[in-house]
Order: sequence, then structure tokens, then C-alpha cells
Amino acid sequence: MRKLENNELNRKSIEDFKTADKTKLIIVLDDIRSLNNIGSVFRTADAFLIEKIVLCGITATPPNKEIHKTALGATETVTWEYQADIVDVIKKLKNDNITVLAVEQVENAILLNEFVINPVKKYALIFGNEVYGVSQKAIEICDSCIEIPQLGSKHSLNISVSAGIVIWDLFQKTIQQK
Repeated sequence: MRKLENNELNRKSIEDFKTADKTKLIIVLDDIRSLNNIGSVFRTADAFLIEKIVLCGITATPPNKEIHKTALGATETVTWEYQADIVDVIKKLKNDNITVLAVEQVENAILLNEFVINPVKKYALIFGNEVYGVSQKAIEICDSCIEIPQLGSKHSLNISVSAGIVIWDLFQKTIQQK
């Protein structure tokens, strides 16, 4: 085995990324404090050709040196927008016939491994604050909630780790449907 060189990775240019068919998935980050978490989610979104990221509340926006440290240029490829209020964002997404899913531990949450996607639907995933999670007001108007099954004592994952797990899972389920 030999480690591949960067020029062997068939990376898309910014222009190619912008015109590529995207995964029908929108990521919503609400009240994320850590600039490193924001940058990490951008980088994951780039890796899986995510359609868009919506930044809400106190979530910082690019350009930002600290976000760039972990995003490594993904803020230039992934489409993003800022909206102040999470409730307004969810209402607009639902108005656009997008199924809105909070990623949170709630009563009657669907376990991620049991979640079945509908290949004709577009989905939005809501990720909340590092300490408080997705707000109750957001949960109440989401279409559903999905939960990452966990077996340890903490039952808590960093938001960028959670985003990576859920995005990968839905990406896999999407390409299996094609």
C-alpha cells in the first residue's frame, strides 16, 4: 500500500463543486458557539456534496479565521446563508416541502439506524448548541427527530461528530436509493 498524493485524489475545483449534483440535504446549525465545530461541519458538508448550510442565532459566519482553520476552504465551496431565527428557518423549509429533522434525544425519536429516507424528498437536519442541544421551540415544529444510538455513559457527542455521523448515514442511504 502507498499513501496517495493530493494530486491523485481527484478533488473537484470550486467551480466543479458548485455545478455538481448535490446531496438533497440542508444542514442547519443553530446557536453553535465553537468556531471549530462550524468549520468542521463545513468540511463534512463539502466531503458529501451537501446542498447548503444555514447558520442561525449566535452561530458565527464566514469569513472568519477560526472557522477557516477547520473548514480548510469549504466555506468557499459549500453554499451557506445566515438567518437569525431558527423558527423562521424551519417554517420556510417546511413551506418549501423540505422534511425537517432535529438531531436530538427526545421522546419517540427515530433511531438513526432505523431511519428510512424517502428518495424523492429533500431533508434538512437541525443541529443545536453544544450545551443545550436543539431548542424545544425548534423541536416542536420539526417534522420528526432522529437520535444517534449510544451505549456509553455520556450519551453525548460533539456537534461536529454528530453531524459527521448523521450526514454520512443519510448520504449512504441516499446513494443506495439511486
